[in-house]
Amino acid sequence: MKVIFVGPSLPDAKALADRTMVIRPPACQGDVVKALEDGAVAIGLIDGQFEFVAPVWHKELLFALSRGVPVFGAASMGALRAVECQTYGMVGVGRIFGDYASGCREEDADVALLHGPAELGYPALSVPLVNVDATIEAAIGQGIIGRQEALRLSQAARRVFFKDRTWRRVAEAADMDAAQVRALVAKAWTDQKRQDAIELMRAIAGAPLHARVADWSFNATPLWRELFPQLYRM
Repeated sequence: MKVIFVGPSLPDAKALADRTMVIRPPACQGDVVKALEDGAVAIGLIDGQFEFVAPVWHKELLFALSRGVPVFGAASMGALRAVECQTYGMVGVGRIFGDYASGCREEDADVALLHGPAELGYPALSVPLVNVDATIEAAIGQGIIGRQEALRLSQAARRVFFKDRTWRRVAEAADMDAAQVRALVAKAWTDQKRQDAIELMRAIAGAPLHARVADWSFNATPLWRELFPQLYRM
């Protein structure tokens, strides 16, 4: 099975998954190891938890790669971890990953958003900056907004804390008419996180059953063995 950790970036992931895929909630520490214990032959990391629990550990991803299990990342936490672990063989997918990998984007908070519970389909309560940027770019391309106004919106969005970032708050911060901004969003809305998440699912669908042979050795440190002793029982 190919395990994909996803939530608010692609709430309808189960409807898009093929029979080889198992959709699990956003990952936190220990979830990747659990997936490996359950028999995962590939891992897709899209969304991860980070505020109230320990986030998915880089070392878990390295452990998977050291076992020959392909690991893909995109859209949100997955894009961040893919940039951090690409030297070791993790595969980054999508534009957001590319922006971080190239240095065009640096802040982790650019992908963060406030959302509701899984039971309600992870409804978005704020707008992640990566989607703001993609929407503004689309609006420029469609001739909906000029570059000066676009710059005002972009700068304003960066001044609003990610949990408070709604289009209304962005319009207020930019001192622009809220109705104008709503009209812009209605015509040019671009959900870059969703697009990248779908791209990851397509990539993992055709993933080989084994990652490239690692040219490095996994270091099972004392802390690692303490956290996951079940991996080393004889």
